[in-house]
Amino acid sequence: MIAGERCTRACGFCAVSTAKPYALEIDEPARVAEAIRRMKLKHVVITAVARDDLSDGGAYHFAETIRAIRNLDPEIVIEVLTPDFNGRETSLRLVLEAQPDIYNHNLETVERLTPVVRSRAKYRLSLEVLRRAKELDPCAVTKSGIMLGLGETETELFQALDDLREARVQVLTLGQYLRPTPDHLPVVEYIQPERFHRYKEIAEAKGFEYVASGPLVRSSYHAADYHPVRRRRSEAGA
Repeated sequence: MIAGERCTRACGFCAVSTAKPYALEIDEPARVAEAIRRMKLKHVVITAVARDDLSDGGAYHFAETIRAIRNLDPEIVIEVLTPDFNGRETSLRLVLEAQPDIYNHNLETVERLTPVVRSRAKYRLSLEVLRRAKELDPCAVTKSGIMLGLGETETELFQALDDLREARVQVLTLGQYLRPTPDHLPVVEYIQPERFHRYKEIAEAKGFEYVASGPLVRSSYHAADYHPVRRRRSEAGA
């Protein structure tokens, strides 16, 4: 996780601290790349807190981190999990021009529950971010995730899957919401593993290329199990 440990949002499911963030550390991208070198990683997931205090939402910092990793080893698969940047296309462009292999932005929950579960984020805006990311860089794989057990119905879940497919999202994660502390949203339902398996089959039938679905699945769960087909940007229209 880059850009500090203080988030400008207060989502009902998240244990990250909500507070005024510190200034960005300019050398952080280089330090992240060095940590990756030392750990000999071949697939990395870069995420960040929401930085609504910054004019670009932290997009340039994402881009610099991607470039630092690329300079280290062009063969490393780079996956980013970004906030919505308040829908600013200039911020999306900054990240995607650095050419991550996988662009992840989580929908988190169904439309009805979004105002309760997510702070400031909007369901339709997240779909638009994912749709626009694919348009800006057709070679980047788009990915999203949903937490289950917050009170969603199956009808609402299946509609969310359809909405993600309409936005051309290719990779999906489905996992059980677990309450971080008593101050966070309660768990309404614990989903049985058999239902997670059924949801995986349904999602695959809807056209997702890869689906990770299970109680312990999270956004970066076994992320390297999915191997994106890497193409040159010049081949995007091929």
